[in-house]
Amino acid sequence: MSKTIAVIPGDGIGPEIMAATLHVLDALDCGLSYETVEAGMIALEKHGDLLPKATLDVITKHKVALKGPLTTPVGGGFTSINVTLRRHFDLYANVRPAISFPGTKARFENIDIITVRENTEGAYLSEGQTLSEDGELATSMIRVTRKGCARIVRYAFEMAVKKGRKKVTAVHKANIIKTASGLFLNVAREIAKDYPQIEFNEMIVDNACMQLVMRPEQFDVIVTTNLFGDILSDLCAGLVGGLGLAPGDNIGEQAAIFEAVHGSAPDIAGKGIANPCALLLAAADMLDHLGMVEKGTKLRVAIRETMANDREHVTPDLGGKGSTQSFGEAIAKRVKG
Repeated sequence: MSKTIAVIPGDGIGPEIMAATLHVLDALDCGLSYETVEAGMIALEKHGDLLPKATLDVITKHKVALKGPLTTPVGGGFTSINVTLRRHFDLYANVRPAISFPGTKARFENIDIITVRENTEGAYLSEGQTLSEDGELATSMIRVTRKGCARIVRYAFEMAVKKGRKKVTAVHKANIIKTASGLFLNVAREIAKDYPQIEFNEMIVDNACMQLVMRPEQFDVIVTTNLFGDILSDLCAGLVGGLGLAPGDNIGEQAAIFEAVHGSAPDIAGKGIANPCALLLAAADMLDHLGMVEKGTKLRVAIRETMANDREHVTPDLGGKGSTQSFGEAIAKRVKG
């Protein structure tokens, strides 16, 4: 097949890890073409806009984007670029796999958990946030809808069926936040009945955090609301060695954006030592989304084998002496084989 995707290299280490990732994709012979567009600090400097309309238009045209880390300036009224992208394209499902890889010095082995986070409503809405004139009282509104709850829960169950997963755990705080979290839990219970082949479990968020660090093997797919999903997905990343191995998939009806979850790391930008794995794993998820599941699987296997057997080529954060480029080239060599 032939498919063009939008590519956003990003800021800081973004261009370096993107170059390595595209090199590997080319070695996979996926038939992909790339239309490169700008966002973040580079776009602000060139076009006076963190997220130019031309960039949005290209994503709209191709419906799929691969994105490096972007920097949102602190202060000055700048809105998060990631939040803007999610809202503009209604990317309601944030999918965060956490999978164990060799050589990471992680505390656990054999972790394979997917967090499915509602991406567009809940506690992260900017509406309803106020601060009193004397600075003594801050208020914030949590708003969820039945539609928003239903589509994220159904997405999680459909994904579980498609990927052969056995269990979905709905994480909530309905015992205290009885309306907003209660609605989510009730909807999850209703939808679970449509999937009798999938075990359904529900867990209060504080207990879920404890259980994840004590017995993570009991989890398979986690589905939850925006704020809890943000926290739990990073916790799960910590179980497998950190954000350097954390891809993020933002899925909507009309578009999908795949990204490295970690930041732009300006302190190591240009040094050639950034780990490209998070973006490579996001690219593997993108291949699955495009129907190239065998290619996505081949890429994940190549990453795993490189980390296990080519220690001299992996980046310093994984205990190696390699570079971003050498890591990418070692993976590319394996996917060609």
